[in-house]
Amino acid sequence: MSERVIDRPSTQDGAAIWRIARDSGKLDLNSSYAYLLWCHDFADTSAVARVGDDVVGFVIGYRRPTAPDTVVVWQIAVAAGQRGRGTAAALLDALVCRPGVRHVETTITPDNDASNALFRSLAGRWDAQMSVAGEFAAEHFPDDHETEVLYRIGPFRRAA
Repeated sequence: MSERVIDRPSTQDGAAIWRIARDSGKLDLNSSYAYLLWCHDFADTSAVARVGDDVVGFVIGYRRPTAPDTVVVWQIAVAAGQRGRGTAAALLDALVCRPGVRHVETTITPDNDASNALFRSLAGRWDAQMSVAGEFAAEHFPDDHETEVLYRIGPFRRAA
């Protein structure tokens, strides 16, 4: 069995990322073109997990324009056969290790226990604060979308 490697995404990874997002059953699926662009334009704030030649997980994010030390995690998912192996945690840790990253923000629906646990564990591993920074209420969405709670984690401290 091949070892898991965390890497920056390339445009060749866009289709695999789209499929993992589609198959997750939890994520809002963007167009396949959006994932391709994300790999092209936001590779520095995104990561993929590979086992051999296969993409088995991803995290996509961007730097908040008004706070460039903050990476906003847009989506994170791991292929069903790779869940429970620490892949999602490794993807987030890779983002935190990128130059200039001091905070991570994300939104999570209140009923998404897996994501809530994942981001709480990120704060714990890095001994960072985690706070609720607001929400996007369900009534703000034009479709049938749950409330998204905004979390802020950090600052992250590097080991000496």
